Amino acid sequence: MSHRVNDDSSSTWETTPSSGDGPAEPTTRFSTSGSRSSSSSKYEGRSSYDEDGAPRFSKKKAKKKQPFWKELLVIFSVALLLTVVIQTFVARVFVIPSASMETTLHGCTGCVNDKVLVEKITYLFNDPRPGDVIVFRGPPNWTGGKEPPNFVVGTLQDLGSMVNLSEPSGTDFIKRVIAVGGQTVECCDDQGRVMVDGKPLDEPYLNFGGGPRQQDSFEKVTVPAGKLWVMGDNRNNSSDSRKHGDPTPADGAIPIDNVVGKARVIVIPVGRWGGISDFNPQTGGK
Repeated sequence: MSHRVNDDSSSTWETTPSSGDGPAEPTTRFSTSGSRSSSSSKYEGRSSYDEDGAPRFSKKKAKKKQPFWKELLVIFSVALLLTVVIQTFVARVFVIPSASMETTLHGCTGCVNDKVLVEKITYLFNDPRPGDVIVFRGPPNWTGGKEPPNFVVGTLQDLGSMVNLSEPSGTDFIKRVIAVGGQTVECCDDQGRVMVDGKPLDEPYLNFGGGPRQQDSFEKVTVPAGKLWVMGDNRNNSSDSRKHGDPTPADGAIPIDNVVGKARVIVIPVGRWGGISDFNPQTGGK
């Protein structure tokens, strides 16, 4: 006779009597149709067997690690690419090499000059407005005909100047916008204030070095369309639109197309961290 028992794992025990005239000597067989067979099937086609029938599994070949110098080269290349992209389209750090914007921005000979973050996105959608502190490429009458360096040389030069390894290009300037195209600028009223369209400006950022509030006079001028009249906060120590009117006073204005971006933050030195005021002198900051 035979007896079969099934459990939850679908295992089957089968006992079969022996043949012949003697006493029955049962032969027992065990089969599993559950987890054991399915588990072993996972390795089917992926294993071989030793002589004793034990499965032998193959190991994947370990991936060879790249040399350190190659990893360093990749990191450097990615960092350089990100720097170029960010400086071209988003923001850029400029060094202030002169005292023309004192005390708003610090610049002097033989000392640590301010390094400012200049963002470029604002002027993709709007033109500069009075009060904005801007960086711009100097037109020929500002640079004495000196051409700006090409993109690669200019980028390396800017990076070097950030760590005091090279001088700034000398063709980029930073000033404050005083008037825009179509407005008339003149100096000065009886209190020494510059006037735009006949109204005196409110300029709390001005620096006269502790002396009387007296500005160098200049000829009345109407700013051409598409240009900006710019001046330094250190008003009597700034070579700005007043000084570059050649051949006519109006030629001292700079083209809007030459504007690189708006100076937003002083990033170095750490002790001077902070935002840069864009106080509008024509509206009293409003």
